[in-house]
Amino acid sequence: MKLENKVVLVTGASPGIKNEIARVFAKEGASVVVLAKRKENLETLVNQINSNGGKALAVTGNVTPEEDVHTATSAAIKEFGKLDIVINSVGIADILAPVADIGEGVWEIDLKVDLTGAI
Repeated sequence: MKLENKVVLVTGASPGIKNEIARVFAKEGASVVVLAKRKENLETLVNQINSNGGKALAVTGNVTPEEDVHTATSAAIKEFGKLDIVINSVGIADILAPVADIGEGVWEIDLKVDLTGAI
């Protein structure tokens, strides 16, 4: 196990590839903290990791991205004593349409979450 004794935080971990990233880290021995807004998806992921012998903790975010990450970081340190790796994979894909059809308001929200959110 390459990541034994490491603690990783995966943001936006509830759907798709982000969910799988958390699973792979756990499979490699890391303790995993997953952060997302959809609690039910997180609970399923955490239960699967824990039932396979891994260590995982779910943190639901609903405030601001900055506060949510702070909460998740604090939870990681409280539960596992440290935080070694952060995978900032939060993003949205609510509108799937050609850019010309999206409109400025949606474009700004998408940029704020997907690009500025990583900072």
